[in-house]
Amino acid sequence: MGNTLNTEIIVAISTPVAVGGIGMIRLSGNGCSIVADKVFKSVSGKKISDCKGYTGIFGRIYDSEGEIDEAVVFRYIAPKSYTGEDVVEICCHGGIYLVKRALRACISAGARPAEPGEFTKRAFLNGKMSLTQAESVMNLISAQGEYSAKSALSAKDGAVYKRIHNILEDMLSVSAALAAWIDYPDEDIEQVQDDNLTCSLEKIVNVLKNIVKEYDNGKVFREGVDTVIIGRPNVGKSTLMNLMTGTQKSIVTQIPGTTRDIVEEKVQLGDIILNVADTAGIRETDDPVEQMGVQLAKAKMDKSYLVIAVFDASEQLSSHDIDIIQKLKDRPAVAVINKSDLDIKADTKYIRDNFKYVAEISAHNGTGIDEFISQITKILEINNTDCSAGILFNERQRQCAEQALKSMQQALQATISGETLDAVNVCIDEAIDSLLVLTGEKATDAVVEQVFEKFCVGK
Repeated sequence: MGNTLNTEIIVAISTPVAVGGIGMIRLSGNGCSIVADKVFKSVSGKKISDCKGYTGIFGRIYDSEGEIDEAVVFRYIAPKSYTGEDVVEICCHGGIYLVKRALRACISAGARPAEPGEFTKRAFLNGKMSLTQAESVMNLISAQGEYSAKSALSAKDGAVYKRIHNILEDMLSVSAALAAWIDYPDEDIEQVQDDNLTCSLEKIVNVLKNIVKEYDNGKVFREGVDTVIIGRPNVGKSTLMNLMTGTQKSIVTQIPGTTRDIVEEKVQLGDIILNVADTAGIRETDDPVEQMGVQLAKAKMDKSYLVIAVFDASEQLSSHDIDIIQKLKDRPAVAVINKSDLDIKADTKYIRDNFKYVAEISAHNGTGIDEFISQITKILEINNTDCSAGILFNERQRQCAEQALKSMQQALQATISGETLDAVNVCIDEAIDSLLVLTGEKATDAVVEQVFEKFCVGK
């Protein structure tokens, strides 16, 4: 995108609207320092518009009713700013009343309220960042763990853009060779020879497959994994839930059937975020309310990606235990052999023979939790994920990558089937277009609007 400096000045609160040490109001657009001069007076008498870029001055902010607060104001000059335009940041005390009043003063002085994500949108339109870098800004803000933050920061540094452009270069190279052969069929172009062309297309298809496959990891980092704790009554599901959350989320008693509804909570285990649901114990019962709880538990098990199946080590496996084990074959599941501090009566070998991932714990004593986290990490393949590799982070990016993959698979099939090179090149061009939409280089206005409408105001 070329530089499109905007004379329309926007303003927004860029810190949380809550009590805090500092509150910041950001203005962007040519002439924003003049607007700031209308609401700010420095102790030195110097105007913001007379300051050099990347400097700050101390003073007070005012509106038509009088003095609002002390403030430090920083000026940034285009194009070396976040948006690529002139930017002013007014930092005052973080009281809700003070910050909102300062915002209204800027609006009265000639700025207009910024739309969601408009500062970052202007940065994109002014060529300060790619669309994937812009999207990573919200991922950074919403990051809830180390992996999520590292992946988002890597994307902000351009990892996704660079990774997509590496594959784009390979695609453009093949497309250019095909175009040259189509225009000059008598020329001996090595890259267009059947074996070389097939090999090149297969390589590109495999790279795109990996990129699409890794999307699920990106989703895990951003949103967490839908997880359900399942098992028969009194095996320790609720105690495990309380251990994971660090709070008394679920009621724990010795009475079977205590948990009847689903208790849900977002849990962070190390660097992993789990959206955990504690469910009613699975058993046959005449209690109609408990029956509904059992049905909800089974439905939740079917919908969740990860299942934590809990078994009581101090009792022999029941028919309900066996039924759960059989239903979880070929499912991402961790078997938790609970109450390992008691005499072992359960057939733990049978459990281990039917589950790849097993942890022995005592939820009551809190022992074995490290092994439990380790098994979850293994099943989600978190340790095999390179945060710096440029992982796709949202559905828009995934759809673009999947469309590119589909087009390249069609190109490969057309080559194998002996179709004309014109037909092959059409498919490659379609794939190239899809990836350029992903990076934002060929994104429509509608796509751009859709991306930034999800942002918070002030960023």
